[in-house]
Amino acid sequence: MPRQIPWWVGGIAMSLLFYFSFSTFGANRPIGASTGMAYLATVLFGLDANSYAYTAEIEQSGAWEGVMLIGLFFGGLFMSIFVTKSFHLSLIPTLWKERKNRSVKSRMIWSFIAGFLLVFGARLAGGCNAGHILSGGSQLALSGIIFAVFALGTGVITGRFFYKKKVCKNDR
Repeated sequence: MPRQIPWWVGGIAMSLLFYFSFSTFGANRPIGASTGMAYLATVLFGLDANSYAYTAEIEQSGAWEGVMLIGLFFGGLFMSIFVTKSFHLSLIPTLWKERKNRSVKSRMIWSFIAGFLLVFGARLAGGCNAGHILSGGSQLALSGIIFAVFALGTGVITGRFFYKKKVCKNDR
């Protein structure tokens, strides 16, 4: 079995997913993720749509996105175990160990801060990064393309500064 799938196989799979997602015989809706997280929270905490306006607002779209997120988790798990055979559990990724530190506490704190900022910003803007990039980009929406350029560009710049390689005195 291959350690990774070819890019064109991934591209065809993504196109089929978008075709199903936007088609009237499929889901008939764009792909997003943050509303699914909000919906799963309403299910987890037992919030009733009759009592909470936001729960009623996201009931339909959130249920679909919640199912999609659960499917993403199990699909990724299946691929990593059976197709690429790259599955392993790790609290600290290799790059983090090399460039930052070996502290699990540090990794968890930075992960929480980064995740919180990402979700807070997405919800503050009334959407989500996955929806803008995946759905907006696939529809060639100018807003989705601009968002993707800035999100990916900011990610590259932030990654370069955050994961800056430590220079040893002996390397100079």
